[in-house]
Amino acid sequence: MKPACLLAQSLDGLEKDELAIGLSTLKKGKLQKGKTVIFIDEVQKYKEMVTKIKFLVDDGSFRYILSGSLLGIELTNLESAPVGYMSVLEMFPLDFEEFLQTTNIDQKIFQNLREAFMERKPVMDAVNDKMLDLFARYLAIGGMPQAVAAFAESRNVNDAMQIHADIQKLYKMDFTQYEAEDKRLLISAAYDLIPSELLKQNKRYVVSDLKNGLHFERVENNFLWLKNSGVALPAFNSSEPRIPLKLNEKKNLFKLYFADVGLLTSEYGMATKNMLITKDERLNAGGIYENAVAQELVSKGFNLYYYNSNRLGELDFVIERDGKALPIEVKSGKDYTIHSAMTNCLNNTEYNMDEGIVLANCNVSKKDKITYLPVYMAMFLENDNSSAPLADIVF
Repeated sequence: MKPACLLAQSLDGLEKDELAIGLSTLKKGKLQKGKTVIFIDEVQKYKEMVTKIKFLVDDGSFRYILSGSLLGIELTNLESAPVGYMSVLEMFPLDFEEFLQTTNIDQKIFQNLREAFMERKPVMDAVNDKMLDLFARYLAIGGMPQAVAAFAESRNVNDAMQIHADIQKLYKMDFTQYEAEDKRLLISAAYDLIPSELLKQNKRYVVSDLKNGLHFERVENNFLWLKNSGVALPAFNSSEPRIPLKLNEKKNLFKLYFADVGLLTSEYGMATKNMLITKDERLNAGGIYENAVAQELVSKGFNLYYYNSNRLGELDFVIERDGKALPIEVKSGKDYTIHSAMTNCLNNTEYNMDEGIVLANCNVSKKDKITYLPVYMAMFLENDNSSAPLADIVF
């Protein structure tokens, strides 16, 4: 009998002591009260466990970790949410800083990089070049743990690509499961369109590209599913780049990114990965760089927005940081000093912007209000609210 199944049965009628006895038969060694942590995976298969976990917490014998996939979709319409009994941690693919743990980067070098970011001072050229090379590798491999582990062991990009392909197949199986309930759903088609939409100049997701004449209102639930399931990351349009950005949010205008940049580059194929790693200037890598930055910002707790104006131009991202709107431009080519939209917004006193950041294949420099950072330094953009206490429970 699987542990999750055993726990589900125990909560349906067995005594808590019998649960401990049952679990002990599955584990060599002793379950120690106050010290043992019971980890239960695939909790979405037994949703009633989430409701009833408070009875086990009240007992106080053990601590519990519940995990699973697609919980933002699966754990809905619960009989009773265990408010006050459970904290929720959202998991993401490895960010670039975590990816670096598979390399031989010395911690002193990493500390020097953080100081360069904080003080806005250049990095030693040899170190900066090495970090840009590693970031290009990250674009090819991504942060899905199994893919990273496979590459770390074999140093073969093909191994990571195979795992990416397997993950995409599992995603499609989940999509099909939900599409069977409503034939009008277009989840798979909406997801499959993301790579081609990111190749466009403005990268905005155009719903009518799914089907001519299709309107957002008809398929809004499909995009909500992709967002809540965690397989896609939206950046919504903000009609004004000023805080609170949420106040000016337009949900029908958005850009959509894969949750993991490695999955994205695997969709583009091995030739694209090779061009990334060798820094081939013929590659249109703007959408790939944006995807990696979006992934990094979301993992740091930022809500993603972009701004587009016929008069001022378009900002790739706008986030709220340190109580102000921070515009971010992501550049993959050599023309990273061209950013008219950012200049226009920074010069607009109504927006009260202290700084703009350009992430590119460059070193650290600063000119007026604009700071140029090597793209890998997106990992240092911390959310000033990241240390705030977690809500009791959010699904």
